[in-house]
Amino acid sequence: MGLDFDKLLALLSIVIALTAFGWEFGVVGRKRLDCRVQMDTPASEAIHSPYAGVLRDLQQDGDRLDEPTFALLRIENAGRAQIETADYLVPDDDPSGIRVTFPRRRVVGLVVTELSQDELHDFFTAGVAGFGFDNPDQGRGGVVRLPKVKLPRRAHYQVLVVLDRRPGDSGGGPFPGPVFRGAPGGPRRRRTALTPAPRPGRDRTPAPRPARVGINLLAGLAVTQAMVIIVQGGMLILDEDPAPLDCVSATLSLHGSTALAPALQEAARSYAEACRGARIPVSGLTFTGSGPGITELERAGQNAAIPVDAGLADHLAFTDGPAAGNHPRLLRRPVAYSVFTLVLHKDAGVLNLSLEQVRDLHAGRVTNWSQLGGADLPVHLVHRHIGSGTRGALVQRVLSGREPEQATVSDCAALEASTPGRCEVDSTRTMLDAVARIPGALGYSEVRNAARHSAAGDVVQVRIDSRRASVDAVRDGAYPYWQTEYAYTYGEPPAESLAAAFLRYLNGQIGQDILRANGSQGCAGTPNPASCEPT
Repeated sequence: MGLDFDKLLALLSIVIALTAFGWEFGVVGRKRLDCRVQMDTPASEAIHSPYAGVLRDLQQDGDRLDEPTFALLRIENAGRAQIETADYLVPDDDPSGIRVTFPRRRVVGLVVTELSQDELHDFFTAGVAGFGFDNPDQGRGGVVRLPKVKLPRRAHYQVLVVLDRRPGDSGGGPFPGPVFRGAPGGPRRRRTALTPAPRPGRDRTPAPRPARVGINLLAGLAVTQAMVIIVQGGMLILDEDPAPLDCVSATLSLHGSTALAPALQEAARSYAEACRGARIPVSGLTFTGSGPGITELERAGQNAAIPVDAGLADHLAFTDGPAAGNHPRLLRRPVAYSVFTLVLHKDAGVLNLSLEQVRDLHAGRVTNWSQLGGADLPVHLVHRHIGSGTRGALVQRVLSGREPEQATVSDCAALEASTPGRCEVDSTRTMLDAVARIPGALGYSEVRNAARHSAAGDVVQVRIDSRRASVDAVRDGAYPYWQTEYAYTYGEPPAESLAAAFLRYLNGQIGQDILRANGSQGCAGTPNPASCEPT
């Protein structure tokens, strides 16, 4: 399996960090000599001190210094191993291990002011070769020579250097800082890292060049990885909907209930956004009703020649209530219960019906809305075809199991304006369009789609026994028109399939929120998820 680009960047970051650690502490950091200038200041800076005269009167061989300065050098073993005399980057026959050049100045004197260990004293006694200073006539400045001191780990010493302006120097401004280096010429042993000297007043030695390069490279990788994440995931500040743990890259076809279609379409889009490899077409054309959805699922399973002990991985069907008929290869599981509402043309003048009045209307005992206190308009009943889950819920929950009378016309457009009649349609959308178009028409729909039409002023949602259609009213047992929604699979889908993953997503928190926002109650929020009923 190939690495993603962002994973490759992360791996490179780890490799570089480990390499830098090994180089710094295992190679370079093993022996490191840290040379610092802790102070480099002219005596004139103390002019306002009551004792400044002592500094102004500094002399050499009876001659007063013109422009005396003081530099405090600190040499420390900053590595993890002892510095030996053979570790200095100078020829073996050179007794000096470090040379410090002070441009434009001459060295007047020096003194060792601090030794971290008494054993270091022997390297600085009078007459020891390699320790002292020179002021070459042709040089750019005075040179302090420091001996090849054997320094245990963390050992250090300090040297105070007294300097004066070099004779004949006409340069103005402050003096340049000192330069640390080994003696010129001869072979160099790459054992001791001589760190560059910081500017006076700085407490820390600057990082070596390899360390700075590594830091810049790591920073560049971090920025690149952040840009990759932003490009792939949009403006990523906090991902409120993280990718599902069982994200599956595949294609899934959904069929069935037009009532549950809005919720399923939104859930499919949400899952596909969180799981970029998932493809779930959400066109309304795939939702043709509960009965046709079952037919599509069985056809897909048969065409795929799924063995009896296996399951179809890329098709699901949803129904309002249990599917009618015998379906031996299909398995069902509840996912939610949906709430339905009666919808009525706005000119009928009725907003509330008792349960008994609803039954009288569908039994043909009420034929004009004026009989119920409404407008003088004939009653036109618009039904879904047999096999519709929304119609099945109406018959089971509201009409006490009694099927409505047969349609009087095959096309709702053929209903006569002055005569009661009945017609049938094939989807929720055509149902709502017919009710909005025909004065006196009464139909039904799931709540979310009905709300869109009622908001446009075309239809009104009729209350039953003064109770508005809602999840809360169904949960309280006060509203009768609802139905359990089932998901059907052809056999048991593989656990790693997109069909199984999408069903788990619907039962998760995001899926439950989407169902409720679309007028349904997810089974996970019911007292008994296995039956998925309000009480």
